[in-house]
Amino acid sequence: MDAVRVALLREVLAGTEWLGATRRFAGALRGSVVSHGGGLLLVGTPEYEPWHLAAHLLDEATWSGTPELAPTLVRHGARPSDPAHLAVGPGRIEAARRGETLLVVAPGEPEALLQRVHDARRAGVTVLALGGAQGELAGMAHEVLAVPEGAELDLDTVQHLVSAAAGESAVPGAPRGRRRFRDRLSRLAESLTAPPPAPW
Repeated sequence: MDAVRVALLREVLAGTEWLGATRRFAGALRGSVVSHGGGLLLVGTPEYEPWHLAAHLLDEATWSGTPELAPTLVRHGARPSDPAHLAVGPGRIEAARRGETLLVVAPGEPEALLQRVHDARRAGVTVLALGGAQGELAGMAHEVLAVPEGAELDLDTVQHLVSAAAGESAVPGAPRGRRRFRDRLSRLAESLTAPPPAPW
């Protein structure tokens, strides 16, 4: 989902609880990683890996000038032969320490992760949960944004709203809301309409 579609989605959702909820959650995420200088771990489940959220957070980190938002994607099926950015396995959660942030994205209760998340929290890691978290994970998390099954929005759509809000709020002194978004749209339009570089 591109910036224009996110803007349209926000217009459709105006007046609902989703905009405030996703902005609050994004604020907690941004506040945790920025205050500690980074160290964002992003993990899903063996069946649901949040690839798109990782890509969008990386984009937002670049566009907003906030490198702390760039996540390390923790993959359950990671192999040493994978490219470096895809080779981080669940053992990284066990190695996490105070000052790092763990964002768990899962449509349901991630049973296979609960003990690792519990140990990470005890080690001082800030835990955030996005998805169907209502059980043990919700009890361990410092911040939760629940996306129940059958909600008006699905988990993928909510991730787009969260990542966009995290990037928008990250620029100190930048105007909030529409003006900041319009600045990003303007930059995007300029890059898309710029003439191609001259051949060498």
